[in-house]
Amino acid sequence: MESNQPLCCDTTEIHMDLVEQVRSQLPQDEILYDLAELFKIFGDSTRIKILYALLESELCVCDLAKLMEVSQSAVSHQLRVLKGSKLVKFRREGKVLYYSLADDHVLSILNQGMDHLTE
Repeated sequence: MESNQPLCCDTTEIHMDLVEQVRSQLPQDEILYDLAELFKIFGDSTRIKILYALLESELCVCDLAKLMEVSQSAVSHQLRVLKGSKLVKFRREGKVLYYSLADDHVLSILNQGMDHLTE
């Protein structure tokens, strides 16, 4: 859009039939809030890097900390956030927790974002 084009209409005319049709198709506010919260999780490059690492392999906190060159506590904090949003899962092997992506939806979200950026 060119900068000299208006961002709104020159007149006020509400098309109520269209407004009501679109309103009936919108998700509930609670769902939209939850979706916005999910996308906030993707707003941190450290978390994105963790997700991309877990695309490649199941990893423990120590492995992720070394890979990312940050402290284990920093990685643990980010993993708590990702786990709380159901984006990663873990399994225990002895005293070690191994993390992986929770499901294929995470891969789809990352791929869609990357596709959008590279178009």
